[in-house]
Amino acid sequence: MRSLDACVEIRAEPAAVFDLIHDYDRRLEWDPFLREARLLGGAEHAAVGVRALCVARLASGGLGMETVYVSFERPRVAAVRMTRGPLILGSFAASLRQDAIGPGLTRVTYRFNVSTRPSWLGRVLDPLVGAYFLRETRHRLRALKRFLER
Repeated sequence: MRSLDACVEIRAEPAAVFDLIHDYDRRLEWDPFLREARLLGGAEHAAVGVRALCVARLASGGLGMETVYVSFERPRVAAVRMTRGPLILGSFAASLRQDAIGPGLTRVTYRFNVSTRPSWLGRVLDPLVGAYFLRETRHRLRALKRFLER
């Protein structure tokens, strides 16, 4: 499946946006999609090689996904890939980029790629699952914007 992305402009510095997004102790304060978010393996901070678990609210399916950070370049970009997730997902990878576009103004771009299984159903399922993730991502980015701008 091709990459999909969603963007939002937030009145905040890139470092503030980056730090909030990757602070798992504060994640549930702003992220309406999740009911659980934590780092695994005793990690205290996100970094390359650190695993994280995010579990959706029941209204959003209640499914969990374990990811590992494959890139972490504060305050610009971080990327994860799925290591374990719902049976329907064959793969998932995402990046979050923060670009300063003016004084105190940051463009946040969430880009992801998702595929489903079994692969022979991908022609039907991949676009549906992609549309679902895109809708939820836009909702989450709007929530992040509201949280940081209040």
